[in-house]
Amino acid sequence: MPPAPQHRTAPAAAVLAAVLLPALTACGGGSAAAGAGSPAVSGPASSAAAANLTVLAASSLTDVFRTAGAAYEKAHPGSRITFSFAGSQELAAQVRQGAPADVLVTADTRTMDGLAAETAAPSVIAKNRLVIATGKGNPFKIGGLKDLADSKIKVVLAAPEVPVGRYSRRILDAQQVRVAPVSEEPNVRAVLGKVELGEADAGLVYATDAAKSAGKVATVDIPDGQNAVASYPAAALKQSKNAAAAAAFTAWLSGPEAQKILQDAGFQKP
Repeated sequence: MPPAPQHRTAPAAAVLAAVLLPALTACGGGSAAAGAGSPAVSGPASSAAAANLTVLAASSLTDVFRTAGAAYEKAHPGSRITFSFAGSQELAAQVRQGAPADVLVTADTRTMDGLAAETAAPSVIAKNRLVIATGKGNPFKIGGLKDLADSKIKVVLAAPEVPVGRYSRRILDAQQVRVAPVSEEPNVRAVLGKVELGEADAGLVYATDAAKSAGKVATVDIPDGQNAVASYPAAALKQSKNAAAAAAFTAWLSGPEAQKILQDAGFQKP
C-alpha cells in the first residue's frame, strides 16, 4: 500500500489548507480529513487502489459522488475518499495554490485544460444538460428561454466564470435572449437555492440538480437544439502523494460500476 499522505506542518500551509478546503466530506464517516496511519492490509486491499484520497469535485457532483465514493470504498477495502465540492473555478484556484489533493473533476473541459501542467491526461466521465428551474408550480408559466427576458421575472444565473454560468450565457445569447440577472452565484447549487427559497423566479441549472430538488422547484426542459452539453473531465493531480491510487480512482470513474451510478443519477454517457 502506498504511504499515507504527508501532511504540511508549516503554519502557512495549515492556514492555506484550512482556507481552501472548507467543505471536505468523507464518504466513510468519522473525521472529514483523510486519515494517516491506517492499518496495513493484505490481499486486494493492499493494491494501488487502497489509499486515502482527496478529490476536488464540481458542486453538481455532490450527491452522486457521495454515492460513488461509498461504492469505491466498499470495493477497495482500506481506501478512503474525501471530497471537497465547489465551483470548478474555485477548485482550479485551489490546485494552483497547492492545496493538498489527489484528483480533480470539473464541470467543463475549459477549466481542466487550463490546468494541463498540474494534471495527468484527463478523461470525460459524464455529461449533463441545462434546464430552467422555476418556483413550485411554475407561477409565471415559463415555457422556454425567451420567457426569461420578461422584466417581471427575477432570473438568477451562475457567475460567468463558473462553467454553468458560461453555458447559460451561451444558450441565451444563441437565442438572442437578453436577461439581467438579479444575482450571479458562485456555483449551480447556489443558483438552485435562490429559486428554492423564492428569492428568484427562475434560474438555469443542470438537469441533475433540478431532479434532486423535485417538489421544491418546477423544471422546464430546454430543447436539444437550444441547449448546451456540459462535459465532466476527471484527472489525477501531479502533486498527489498517492499517484497510483489517484490514477486507479480516476480510471474507476470511467468503469461500469461508476458509470451506472452516474447514469442512474441522470448524468449522460461520456
